[in-house]
Amino acid sequence: MFILSFLFFLTATLYSSVGFGGGSTYLALLLIWNIPYMVFPVIALFCNIIVVSGNCFNYIRARNINLKILTPYLISSVPLAFIGGSLSIEKNIFEILLFIVLSFAGILLLIKFKSFDDFKEIKTKIPKTLSILVGGAIGFISGIVGIGGGIFLSPILLLFRVDKAKNIATAASLFILINSISGLAGQFTKSSVINEIYIYWPLFLLVLLGGQLGNFLNLKVFPARVLALVTAGLVIFVAIRMGLKLFV
Repeated sequence: MFILSFLFFLTATLYSSVGFGGGSTYLALLLIWNIPYMVFPVIALFCNIIVVSGNCFNYIRARNINLKILTPYLISSVPLAFIGGSLSIEKNIFEILLFIVLSFAGILLLIKFKSFDDFKEIKTKIPKTLSILVGGAIGFISGIVGIGGGIFLSPILLLFRVDKAKNIATAASLFILINSISGLAGQFTKSSVINEIYIYWPLFLLVLLGGQLGNFLNLKVFPARVLALVTAGLVIFVAIRMGLKLFV
């Protein structure tokens, strides 16, 4: 548990530094450590909520918020995250989905890591209908797997440069927080696992500390693009590790 807790701390630190919760990597680590499958999504979503709550507080306090860019995505993602979370899937299908999520997310981050530093030019607006469709797709996949979905939303918003990077980071954090709560509610419709996750309290404590450290690094120390690049490297490494476990 000590090594796993440290890896959760490291994950929370890196992900929170660029406005994410780390759900996808928590899931992969739980899988590698052979934690009981039924508690995977619940642990990851709880950790997400802990980390991005701090993100949201710090970003909003710094007034880096634009709800207009976030609302269309939430309209569809919240109910579909609940529906996705309520579905039961077999472990082998879950593992393949998680591998795809990690690989895709890592590539997106690697391509767009430079955009995590602030920019003043706002390039374009995404049509609301498309935003609702994208939000729904992200929410549904996130609910099934047990992540918040911000790791997909943020690169998309950065790709189109819909707002300043700091505002996009805030939007991603809020998206993760709200969808994680919705996905967790969906998970609890399947079976009660509250009594089975209390033994993992060190993970929750360490992600709380890591989340605060990540926020400090983002706001005070390192450029966001450097942290995004390191995070992309971590995601890709974990995806490769999962791929080897699944297919070799």
